[in-house]
Amino acid sequence: MTPSMASAFQTTLLSKVFAEPIMQQFHFLHLSSREIYPWIEAVGNLRLRVFREYPYLYEGTLDEERHYLSTYAEAPTSLIVLVKDGENAVGATTCVRMNEGDAAFAASFEKAGMDVSKVCYLGESVLLPAYRGQGIGKAFFQYREEHARQLGCTITAFCAVDRPSDHPSRPEGHRPLDAFWQAQGYEKHPELQATFVWKEIHESSESPKTLTFWLKTLA
Repeated sequence: MTPSMASAFQTTLLSKVFAEPIMQQFHFLHLSSREIYPWIEAVGNLRLRVFREYPYLYEGTLDEERHYLSTYAEAPTSLIVLVKDGENAVGATTCVRMNEGDAAFAASFEKAGMDVSKVCYLGESVLLPAYRGQGIGKAFFQYREEHARQLGCTITAFCAVDRPSDHPSRPEGHRPLDAFWQAQGYEKHPELQATFVWKEIHESSESPKTLTFWLKTLA
C-alpha cells in the first residue's frame, strides 16, 4: 500500500476512531513498507516491554526486534500503526499479506488448502498498560481490517500463545483476551497452529511455544 492509499483509509476511519473524546489526544501514525525503518527501534522497544508480561513472558533483544521488524519494512503490503501521546510512542500494531510474512505463520494455512494471498496476517498489538481500555485496541483492529480490504484479502488472522489456566506465572486476576477478540468478530481455530521458539524471562534457554490462530471473514 502506498502512503496515499494509507492516508485514504485513515480518513475513512477517522470519524469512527475519534468519536470518543479521549481518543483525540492520540496521534495514529500509519507506516507502510520502508516507511517503517525510522520507527523500528520505537516499535521494538514497545514489543520488548509489553511481551515481557504474561502470557508471552518474552525476553528478547533490540537486535532481534530489528531483524523481526525488517520483514515488515521489506514487505510491499505491510502496515504498522504507531500510536503517539505527544512525543511518546505508547502503542503499535502490525499486519501484512500472509504470503509476504514469516513462512511459519502461513504453513498451517497452506496445509489446510487455503490461499494465503487472500489472508492478511495481523501481527502484534502492543499497548502500554496506562493506555489500555480506552478504545485503542479496537481501533487497531479497524485499521488493519480496512488495510486488508484495500489489499483484496478476504480473511484476517492472528495467533495467540497457548497457556494452561494453571500456568505458574499467570498473575492473579488475569483475564484472557478471548472475549474481546470474539467481540471484534474473531473465531478461534484450534486446527490452525504455529510453533515458535523464544526465551522466557524465567528460562535459561529458548523453548518452543504453540500459538493458535483466530480468524475473521471480512464483509
